[in-house]
Amino acid sequence: MPQRIFDFSASLVGLILLSPLLLFTAMWVKLDSAGPVFYRPKRGGRGGTPFRIFKFRSMVVDADKIGGPTTSGDDPRVTRSGKFIRAWKLDELSQLINVLLGEMRLVGPRPEVMSKVEELSGEAKKTLELTPGITDWASIWNSDEGGLLEGSSDVDAMYERVIRPTKLNLQLYYYETRNMWVDLKIIFFTIVRILWKNWTPHELRNYPTFDELRVEVEQIIAEETLGSPKGLADAPEQASNTS
Repeated sequence: MPQRIFDFSASLVGLILLSPLLLFTAMWVKLDSAGPVFYRPKRGGRGGTPFRIFKFRSMVVDADKIGGPTTSGDDPRVTRSGKFIRAWKLDELSQLINVLLGEMRLVGPRPEVMSKVEELSGEAKKTLELTPGITDWASIWNSDEGGLLEGSSDVDAMYERVIRPTKLNLQLYYYETRNMWVDLKIIFFTIVRILWKNWTPHELRNYPTFDELRVEVEQIIAEETLGSPKGLADAPEQASNTS
């Protein structure tokens, strides 16, 4: 109950104080490209119950029909305003409405698309006991998912391979250690991380950094390119050019 009172009060105050920024963002989204201001996809809530999340639309209309649920930094579906909105996490601010409605919390595991919720098994299913949130340890650790996945030919597969295992581990870490003090730290750390993108809290310093993960992604991309018909065809030519 105290957490719900805190979430309700903080989200209400946040919506009031941020209303000029929210209004400006809504106007920019509307003027920048055709379509609604909000994108309202289904996400898995507590217990796996679906709900519709509020997100300022950062991609073209029907983007989910054009490509998968994961987005890279060079995704052509992202609008001009969407690039800025995503970089500064403005698309997530509208989820204060979900918090106000009791569908989300300020802090909690990020809500996944229903297909990924249905895939959860074993220890990972513990995360469904929690109400999803706007931010958590995984959000701070993986604050530039689009930039990390940039250049991948299969963004969803790269997300599953490079990001999701650590993301689930951090969500389980939050599950085991959650309390009001931890929530307040995560909220503060999230703000600091948005303003200083290279800063990392000590709780996350044993996890791979963006640069380390980016090297891994580039290695996978190189392996996939070399393994493709075009890559194999180019390999002898490259070898002869270096001999």
